[in-house]
Amino acid sequence: MPFSPRFGDHFYAREDGRSETAHVFLGYNGLPARWAHASSFVIGELGFGTGLNLFETWRQWINVRRDSQQLTFVSFEAYPMRAGDIRLAISRWPELMPLCEAFLADWPDAPEGVVRIRLDPQTTVEIRIGPALSGVEAWDSAADAWYLDGFAPARNPDMWSADLMAAVAAHTAAGGTFATYTAAGWVRRNLAAAGFSVAKVAGHGRKREMLAGTLASGA
Repeated sequence: MPFSPRFGDHFYAREDGRSETAHVFLGYNGLPARWAHASSFVIGELGFGTGLNLFETWRQWINVRRDSQQLTFVSFEAYPMRAGDIRLAISRWPELMPLCEAFLADWPDAPEGVVRIRLDPQTTVEIRIGPALSGVEAWDSAADAWYLDGFAPARNPDMWSADLMAAVAAHTAAGGTFATYTAAGWVRRNLAAAGFSVAKVAGHGRKREMLAGTLASGA
């Protein structure tokens, strides 16, 4: 179970991080159902961590995609993990290991800048190394769905700041969505101020509530 001494927090739910990914990020962004109507789809993520969200998303994408559809997964990560640590964390889920190994085959020993990996002919991942705010502001595209997965807001407030939530909104496509495991009031207010309609919805495991929403029209 990976733990960050820097932020004093675990990377995902201790009960089952993979089911948390499916419930929080895929489920409340309406995936995979939304893929059925898209020739291309972009997912933005704050906090790459172990890559668990990528691998579970890629697994589900492979199961439902049609020929010629394209998925781009763009993650903003200040402290990239080493290959051995990623492999150890994901080894808990044997069904994800072939995807993990395919990713790690092109993962640098010392990632920097923008690491772009063509995972398969229909799937691309970009990990943009550095502070999230400057990374999102410099990004020249927009996400159809956001996975807001920084460490707990109380331990890593910069990943939930008003400025960063505004940057996320500015890089969200029309009708785009977000989901996050937290229900912290100040995070909800920052998202609303940025232009998202925000709802409290059923959380995962021991977390009674979480936040999800859609970019408001005209935001």
